[in-house]
Amino acid sequence: MSLVIAGERSGVGKTTIAIAILAFLMRRRVKIQSFKVGPDYIDPMFHSLITGRPCRNLDPILTSETYVQQCFSRHTQDAEFALIEGVMGLFDGVPNRQEKEEIEVQIEAKNDVISIASTAHVARILNLPVLLVIDCSSLSGSVAAIAHGYRTFDPKLNFAGIILNRVGSDRHLELLKNAIAPLNLPILGVLRRQDSITIPDRHLGLVPTDELNNLNILLEKLADLAANCFDWEKLLPLLLAHKNCPGEGSEQLLYTHSLPKDNVTYSADFVNREKQNFSVRIAVARDRAFSFYYQDNLDLLEELGAELVFWSPLTDKQLPEHIQGFYFGGGFPEVFAEELSNNLPIRVAVKTAILAGMPTYSECGGLMYLCDSIIDFNSNYWPMTAILPTAAVMGKKLTLGYREALVLKESSLLSAGMKVYGHEFHRSHLTIESTAPIYQLQRYDRWGENWQMTEGWQVNQLHASYLHLHWGETRDIPARFLQKCGEKRVK
Repeated sequence: MSLVIAGERSGVGKTTIAIAILAFLMRRRVKIQSFKVGPDYIDPMFHSLITGRPCRNLDPILTSETYVQQCFSRHTQDAEFALIEGVMGLFDGVPNRQEKEEIEVQIEAKNDVISIASTAHVARILNLPVLLVIDCSSLSGSVAAIAHGYRTFDPKLNFAGIILNRVGSDRHLELLKNAIAPLNLPILGVLRRQDSITIPDRHLGLVPTDELNNLNILLEKLADLAANCFDWEKLLPLLLAHKNCPGEGSEQLLYTHSLPKDNVTYSADFVNREKQNFSVRIAVARDRAFSFYYQDNLDLLEELGAELVFWSPLTDKQLPEHIQGFYFGGGFPEVFAEELSNNLPIRVAVKTAILAGMPTYSECGGLMYLCDSIIDFNSNYWPMTAILPTAAVMGKKLTLGYREALVLKESSLLSAGMKVYGHEFHRSHLTIESTAPIYQLQRYDRWGENWQMTEGWQVNQLHASYLHLHWGETRDIPARFLQKCGEKRVK
């Protein structure tokens, strides 16, 4: 058992509510496993910081329905409570890849949900109840129509209740409750407008946790808010990772997990665990500029025998010793372009190693770092490692979406002819495209359209692309990478 926190649309406050619940539960010193629907990197950072456990992404396009089920089951085995934060609105996903006529028949005959990788899709895969967050800031009686519509749109979904967010006055709350009463739908939380509690954001979403000062203070405020705004007698049993023990009801749960408040130290330093002898040593760039990694990818590398050595292209003056491969994840190199550019010894060392044949996997922000330069939002020019003869230019246009990728050229990760599924999310573009691209990309959400493009760079043993990959269903990808790395050692 667990609970899916869903929104009726983006921006209703589901992330704030999810981390408020997590922060409150952590005061009880319990084991909480959290999950995030979709390909997002930043929301899971907040989850992980609070719980001290890696937040796991549940994405049936990047992986599969079976993998989503296995991932959820595996990571809740030793947890007392579990929570899944949804993505966008409850039914927002991508169209099911069937012919249009078939989809219309499905809607008419079954009222079936046709958007996949949505919060509703994952809730159905896992057979979990949904807690719907509604932004009530501009609503009164219409809240009932919204709640009723979401509750009945997909009869296969189980609704645990609703949370009323951004409620104004007592009179406003009274109007909302009176409107909802005929629906017999439990109200499990009421949150008033909280102008003093905000999480900063920028061009790709929330600002990552490593860049926020006084974050602990914010989390304590959210825990205080959660203590008084939710119906914990009803909510707590729904959050249990496993079914209640015989005779253990809401009262017993509240008593068991109602320890006095004390200070909780939030820390997400959960990677690079102790393991047996390693066969391959991989340098993973992880700092404020590079922080977008799926924990499952890191786990797979370790399970396959890699030692992950975390280092900073921002502040380190030399590479880690005895490494055999690089992993540059995504992030915000454009925000820290000046610092990255000023670290000349590392730029030279990275370029020297890669041109000497160091196997390297680099995606999105990592790709930008390996370009000749980054031109930021203010049109400032910042030299980078200059391995790729192109510049990454920041702009207003957002490139976003799932991609079906056909591998055109062999790289240190992929064999020609393979088909993989990934996700793009960036506001930069390259001034010169690769003349020998790795991928031919097809938009996943536009079936039947003649939209294709090529993308990706392969230089020596470097694989560089804007495409983010989740390796959960494809262990042969990290295995191939480690095999290439095992053949290379640089002091």
